[in-house]
Amino acid sequence: MLLNLKDMLHVAKENSFAVGAFNTTDVALVRAVVEEAEATDTPAILQFAPGEFNYATPYFFEYVTKRIENSRVPFTLHLDHGKTVGECVKAIQAGFTSVMIDGSAMSFEDNMKITKQTADIAHMANVSVEGEIGTIGTMNNSDEGGVDNVIYTDPKDVVTFVSNTGVDALAVAIGTAHGIYPKNFKPQLQIDILREINKITDIPLVLHGGSDNPDEEIRKACETGIQKVNISSDIKQEFFKTVTSILNETGTFLPPKVYNPSIEATKKVVHKKMELFGSLGKAALYR
Repeated sequence: MLLNLKDMLHVAKENSFAVGAFNTTDVALVRAVVEEAEATDTPAILQFAPGEFNYATPYFFEYVTKRIENSRVPFTLHLDHGKTVGECVKAIQAGFTSVMIDGSAMSFEDNMKITKQTADIAHMANVSVEGEIGTIGTMNNSDEGGVDNVIYTDPKDVVTFVSNTGVDALAVAIGTAHGIYPKNFKPQLQIDILREINKITDIPLVLHGGSDNPDEEIRKACETGIQKVNISSDIKQEFFKTVTSILNETGTFLPPKVYNPSIEATKKVVHKKMELFGSLGKAALYR
């Protein structure tokens, strides 16, 4: 079942849970998320940043869309952090049902302008659009980018942005960063900002940089109004850690013997995240 993001997150908001959005990059990570989602009857979002999109090539998504549209479990195929209208259009042409246009590094006015332009185009194809206000930090070890100095989302800007752009979901900056945090670094999410935003808008809210944060903070964010949590580094780190371990311990280079155990190890991380977000077993709500 292939849904756009608006339909996916509407059910999540109505039932007070968040859907995991996993940057899956290639067939091994796609398998890990899709197979775990189907095994647990859990909705999920497969997403690709522009670098991942270009790596996979548009032809790869012929397989992805066919695989998930024939599933009983609801999935959304989403472009993460598109920087230009052109990048979003390419994703729509490749079968994506949702795109993010990230104008957060622009002025507020220019951000609204490019977001509205993207939404006007995407909505004609029944494709959802995610925008962003504020900026996400970066640990310089992710494909999604980010900034060194986080600018928190100003709740006063939210209503203006949403009403002038027509976005279907909004990424908010409350203190997370893309990538794995350095040792002894403890991120602290500003839940008060999230709570204030959630009071003034009904739009589904998105948390970027969900990897490597304390579970209790992520759980609290989901309970406070987040409907989509982005996970990239956590699943990739587990996958490649397992690949490296097998190669070092056995010396084998046969893909089934290396990748199959790595996919299974990644599924365990996916399962833990789904449980943390409160989405585990919630696919029946979409049928």
